Amino acid sequence: MPDSKHAPRVLWKGAISFGLVHIPVALYSATTDSGIDFDWLDKRTMDPVGYKRINKKTGKEIAREQIVKGIEYEDGQYVVLSDAEISAAYPKTTQTIEIETFVPAGGIPFVYLERPYYVAPINRGAKVYALLRETLQRSGRVGVARVVIQTKEHLAALVPSGAGLVLNLLRWGADIRSWGDMPLPSENARQAGLSDSELKMAKALVDDMSSDWDPDAFKNSFKDEIMKLVDRKIEAGQTEAVEKQEPMETSEAGSSAKILDLTELLQRSLRKSGSTPPAPVAKATSKKPAARNKKAAPASKTARRRAA
Repeated sequence: MPDSKHAPRVLWKGAISFGLVHIPVALYSATTDSGIDFDWLDKRTMDPVGYKRINKKTGKEIAREQIVKGIEYEDGQYVVLSDAEISAAYPKTTQTIEIETFVPAGGIPFVYLERPYYVAPINRGAKVYALLRETLQRSGRVGVARVVIQTKEHLAALVPSGAGLVLNLLRWGADIRSWGDMPLPSENARQAGLSDSELKMAKALVDDMSSDWDPDAFKNSFKDEIMKLVDRKIEAGQTEAVEKQEPMETSEAGSSAKILDLTELLQRSLRKSGSTPPAPVAKATSKKPAARNKKAAPASKTARRRAA
């Protein structure tokens, strides 16, 4: 059981959806910024220094209510949009990681990967979560989905990783520059001027330098040197007191998803996609043989409502 004092903060709650299956999940940040964060301070008073809204032409500070948002469509020509127009264009928050397709695990180039989040099951979603994780691992595929986080729509890849699932936000295809603009050598080794002996020696060097991935073997040397300097200044008493402002609390969006019978949902999803669901396997522990040539009893009102 994780320590509640050090438990990661839930960033988003919703559900993974594929076919008719919904898996209630929560997102947690999978990364932490280990870099050096230099705060701006007024050296006369040691007060924190913030950013100002400055008119780039006059150099004067302007009030928030005098700022409008515009998009430059030609050099020096802008279209101004109101806050209401911008708000209307925001995607509707659905609290759903909607999987649209499954692609080979190695089919997404690294250049598309942007930001990872850990995905964990909530609200009794552990079994369906485990089913999706195992299916992705055994099929060698990842789910490509859309998700809205804080009014912004993202493309994302749902990737199995060990015992969990990682939601890795992806860059849109339009945001990736083409290789065509790069001065690259030919993809043909001969045309690039490479000889067989050079390729052989290069491969031998790569093999000699190869190892398993160990992130702890790589350190941020700049951060280490800065922190050593900070420690020396602390020991020498060279410190300053800065009054910190209380951070604003942010509310966590919550959503729950009802879990229906997993086998039934999978079969319905397959029928909806035009595939034939596999025949169910009879339980070996059943004491009585199933009755033959009997019509199935009508479903209860509760079951019909849940299946709807």
